[in-house]
Amino acid sequence: MSDSLYQPAASGRRTFIKDVAAGSLAAALAMRFPAAFGQAQQSGEASMGRTILINGRITTLDPRTPQASAVAISKGVFEAVGTDREVMALRDADTRVIDLKKHTVIPGLNDSHTHVIRGGLHYNMELRWEGVPSVADALDMLRKQARRTPAPQWVRVVGGWSEFQFAERRMPTLDEINAAAPDTPVFILHLYDRALLNAAALRVVGFNKNTPNPPGGVIYKDRRGNPSGMLIAEPSALILYSTLAKGPTLSFEDQLNSSRHFQRELNRLGVTSAIDAGGGGQNYPEDYQVIQELHQRKQMTLRIAYNLFAQQAGSEFDDYKRWTGLIKPGDGDAMLRMNGAGENLVWSAADFENFLQPRPELKDDMDPELERITRLLVENRWPFRIHATYDESITRFLDIFERVNQDIPFDGLRFIIDHAETIRPASIDRIKALGGGIAIQHRMAFQGEYFVERYGATEAQFTPPVTDMLSAGVPVGAGTDATRVASFNPWVSLYWLSTGKTLGGLSLYPEDRQLERSQALALWTKGSAWFSGEQAVKGAIAPGEYADLAVLSADYFAVPDEQIKQITSVLTMVGGEVVHADDDFKTLAPPLPPASPDWSPVASFGGHYQADASRLATAGHVCLSHGGLDHGHMHHSAQSVNSPRDPFWGAAGCSCFAF
Repeated sequence: MSDSLYQPAASGRRTFIKDVAAGSLAAALAMRFPAAFGQAQQSGEASMGRTILINGRITTLDPRTPQASAVAISKGVFEAVGTDREVMALRDADTRVIDLKKHTVIPGLNDSHTHVIRGGLHYNMELRWEGVPSVADALDMLRKQARRTPAPQWVRVVGGWSEFQFAERRMPTLDEINAAAPDTPVFILHLYDRALLNAAALRVVGFNKNTPNPPGGVIYKDRRGNPSGMLIAEPSALILYSTLAKGPTLSFEDQLNSSRHFQRELNRLGVTSAIDAGGGGQNYPEDYQVIQELHQRKQMTLRIAYNLFAQQAGSEFDDYKRWTGLIKPGDGDAMLRMNGAGENLVWSAADFENFLQPRPELKDDMDPELERITRLLVENRWPFRIHATYDESITRFLDIFERVNQDIPFDGLRFIIDHAETIRPASIDRIKALGGGIAIQHRMAFQGEYFVERYGATEAQFTPPVTDMLSAGVPVGAGTDATRVASFNPWVSLYWLSTGKTLGGLSLYPEDRQLERSQALALWTKGSAWFSGEQAVKGAIAPGEYADLAVLSADYFAVPDEQIKQITSVLTMVGGEVVHADDDFKTLAPPLPPASPDWSPVASFGGHYQADASRLATAGHVCLSHGGLDHGHMHHSAQSVNSPRDPFWGAAGCSCFAF
């Protein structure tokens, strides 16, 4: 994290507090922090009075004042940061004062790569297995939700889980899924590699023994030739997502409600900002009507900068040509703003990250297609981002970017390589030379065992090479790539970055490749702010920056490693407004309408699983398939990844995954 982001103004913090106390707040902020002040006014935050938070343990990520106990907030930005005594000097008759009761406070978290807009449209329809401790618990949730879900709706478990999180160290079997939901269609997405459909879902989507395999996918069939319920991505996930798209959708009003509940769930986890990377099926402008309506109604509780994602192979250039005439980067305000192009620029450049399959080879026609679009974007000064898992892909992309740069200089134009799991040092240096950044996600926390099985533990130590990126001085932002694969929980990412472990406890990185907790936090705050061009106004608790913060349920800097994953926020503020509150601060919680429709899994189970310590099981439990009966063997731990197995069955190498 560069100190250049925090250059102190001509006068010091105490002088600024003195100026504010003298009544010149608006002038002081507008003159010294014009970007933050102007954007806060646009979003309607300027009408708020002063709020003071005292008696906290505040980690600011501002080198000028690394620690504080109090902050003052006015007009949507931090007005002053310091001791209780210093900040309380600003109090007047209209000031709201909140006692933080010694809680740890951090800047609001910012997911630099997620799919929050698309995820919000479906959130209320989805049963979440994030954090669920056992297959038995997951199946119990599935059984209960199947009884609640009316025809023709489905029960959907769409990403965010891994079999390695379960005590049984395995996935549920298709027999178990069919027993739990014999009549209600069920679709369960597992990472990028497969989906599980019960018999009712197979009937609804029309798969039978005569259904051919689609391009890039397999409808797995039993020995009688009937679809078993397993869909396999080889290597493209298109079969998974196109099948999911056959299910019913929510009404517009329910989508509004769903998006609000998803944003509130992210607020509960301390997230105050997100950079939306578009996503398959997320067409512009049609599929942005819900988020635009929420913005117009002032019901957003999350700042979103969104990218536009090309949807149709063969017409990507036409999409971007049309969009450059409709909208431009920066359009919007501090709550909702357009950010640029990507993460998909051209479908021929997609290198799907299914570590159960070999690395896909990009076709020769990718280069001219990507170069044509890159030239269009640079000519129009559109920042862009591109999905790139493997270094072999990244080197080809960089060849194209460097060629375009020779003719049309990037000259500070922001571009982003997304994912970059196997990027090599030479490519990192080339990205730096072009002025780009790298957005990393915690996908290895979910797929690390698979990666080790295919490429080896030594290669996994550098996947992704985050410490090399930081040493090279490249901008790095952290995120999740939620919601269809990895979890939207930022604390899983912070755990992975600081411990080097997967959800299953497999150690991927040696100590010198693990981040200090403060470093990991910086990637989730000030680091991510670069990726929307907001590093001057977001990511630290510092005068003039957006008043976005999270008051934590536990001290992130002190709790044992395994407890990092359980941290939540008990008070989250965006622009100085409370958007989530719980525990000691529950009386401050803003209202939220019940989840709709009334059968929504969110109404019964909420979002991410909230662990009850008394229910948590330990690794190495007996298999609980066949209705929960022990059928006489133990599963290997996730560390036993070098044992021979068919990768089709999962890293445990267990035949429990039967039909």
